[in-house]
Amino acid sequence: MKLYKTILVSQKNGIREVILNRPDVHNAMNELMIHELTDAFGRVVDADKPPRLVVLRGNGKSFCAGADLNYMKGIAAFGFEENVEDGKRLAALFRSVYECPVPTMAVVHGAAFGGANGLLAACDMVIAAEDTKFAFSEVKLGISPATISPFVIRRIGEYGARELMLTGKRFTGKEAEKWHLINHAVPTEQLEEKFQALTNEIMTAAPAAVRETKKLITQIVQNQNLNKNIEFTAQLIARLRAADEGQEGMAAFLEKRKPNWVTGRKPKK
Repeated sequence: MKLYKTILVSQKNGIREVILNRPDVHNAMNELMIHELTDAFGRVVDADKPPRLVVLRGNGKSFCAGADLNYMKGIAAFGFEENVEDGKRLAALFRSVYECPVPTMAVVHGAAFGGANGLLAACDMVIAAEDTKFAFSEVKLGISPATISPFVIRRIGEYGARELMLTGKRFTGKEAEKWHLINHAVPTEQLEEKFQALTNEIMTAAPAAVRETKKLITQIVQNQNLNKNIEFTAQLIARLRAADEGQEGMAAFLEKRKPNWVTGRKPKK
């Protein structure tokens, strides 16, 4: 596993953890962290044994406090073109998370401000401690949550974005759940239990089918042409039914047993 300076990456039992590791500054993002996170998510399927789930966490007291102050001082002196390029680099990070081929889950605690919400919004699932503090605080700084907006608005919708982004107000985990920014808000002491429950569900699903279903969701969301979607989905289900996992899954159902991706039993030749 590649070593990084601002994040920790490890993998065990099919689960890859990516941990933001600048706890002394509440995991605030700087240029190096943005680069390293983009690289780490870009390498997810390069490994000999690609993971079945990627988990994003923050080390220390917070998930991520947004942009690092020194990083902000630097970009404040950028010219227009430099700012455009910086915005594109940040967007590339969020896109690498959003387009990760395997399921992604953010586990959030402490605080998630500004660009941190772009990270978690790009994940497939998000669980957070109820007392986590969230904010789209950009307007309080005289700027806009522009770069994160394509990912956040996909998740929370237009009118949720209007209230939260236009006010820049702080809100809690329970409110974030109401706005659909996160999937589940739980008491801090139940965070790991909820994480384990969702992880168990993913790990009992067929790996290739899960990856194909993630592609399916993206296709349907991005292409509103009904005829094309009908053709795409018909082709997909036919391909998956004929594939090894589909055959094994249906056989296991009919034989009233667990499929081999749950038991670890090798498939029949």
